[in-house]
Amino acid sequence: MTDPQFAVDAAGLRKTYGGTAALDGLDLRVPAGTVHGLLGPNGAGKTTCVRVLATLARPDGGRAAVAGHDVVRDPGLVRTRIGLVGQDAAVDEVLTGRQNLVMFGRLHHLGVRRARLRADELLERFGLADAADRPAAGYSGGMRRRLDLAAGMILAPAVLFLDEPTTGLDPRSRIEVWDAVRALAGGGTTVLLTTQYLEEADRLADAVSVVDRGRVIAEGSPDRLKSRIGGDHLRIVVEDPGDLGAAAAVAGRVSGAEPEVDAGALAVAAPVPDRVAALTGAVRALDEAGVRVADIGVRRPTLDEVFLHLTGGPPRGQDEAAKNGPATNAPATNDEEVSA
Repeated sequence: MTDPQFAVDAAGLRKTYGGTAALDGLDLRVPAGTVHGLLGPNGAGKTTCVRVLATLARPDGGRAAVAGHDVVRDPGLVRTRIGLVGQDAAVDEVLTGRQNLVMFGRLHHLGVRRARLRADELLERFGLADAADRPAAGYSGGMRRRLDLAAGMILAPAVLFLDEPTTGLDPRSRIEVWDAVRALAGGGTTVLLTTQYLEEADRLADAVSVVDRGRVIAEGSPDRLKSRIGGDHLRIVVEDPGDLGAAAAVAGRVSGAEPEVDAGALAVAAPVPDRVAALTGAVRALDEAGVRVADIGVRRPTLDEVFLHLTGGPPRGQDEAAKNGPATNAPATNDEEVSA
């Protein structure tokens, strides 16, 4: 019996390739209507997890339900409720944006009229209406990816799987795709995305699962994961080495903790419970003490630091593409600172 509040509900998933465990008892629960990020180093099991959930690979053990249907017992029903956007855009560059979406609609067995109506709806929804009759070859990277997302939404899926949705895009195009993903979640679609960009997970995901060696080793909101390796830190950089002692005294008073002093960087750092109060209090006290400050700010841990702390290394490139083969675009047939 599946819990309807979870769009994805998996427990103990196992999958082995050639004697190597790609999934080794992976557990994952994604509440309906949320964006959930899967983070992990290359080969951690992210793409294998998505392939199992999208019914493109059969698990060797465990259970999983997507949109209320078991991926092993009812794969056909799962496929009617999901969309899948792979790492590479699956649009035909010779066709126009509208023609691409009509084609996908026909492939999904929509009638001609319904496919055209759905194409128009999606072009408007993803901000592509003005470019609808231009060949996709002339689209920017962000526009192609948004067209790719639109193609994955032809049947209005309850759950959309995104595998590395912004890999290779420039910053502006990435922001365009992020906006489109947020709009999908705002409309009630559950989004499960794998990403190698920690900033992407930080900005988009309501919750993140860190995957390593085929298992989820940590999960929670980005802020909750950051708090696991410490809270906010006040950092003061002085101009004069002779002011380090005074700066350390101020940091100690503001934080109520023993500060760390880095003489080489002329910096002092200490954990603080209230970032805004700590910053304003420190600025006032340093000014009263006559300490010349080169820089001051309150810094919180980044997801990069969480990742390094949990896995012992950064994410590395595309996940498991060589092992699992290319994904398809179809249903399955920061660093944050307050500173003065």
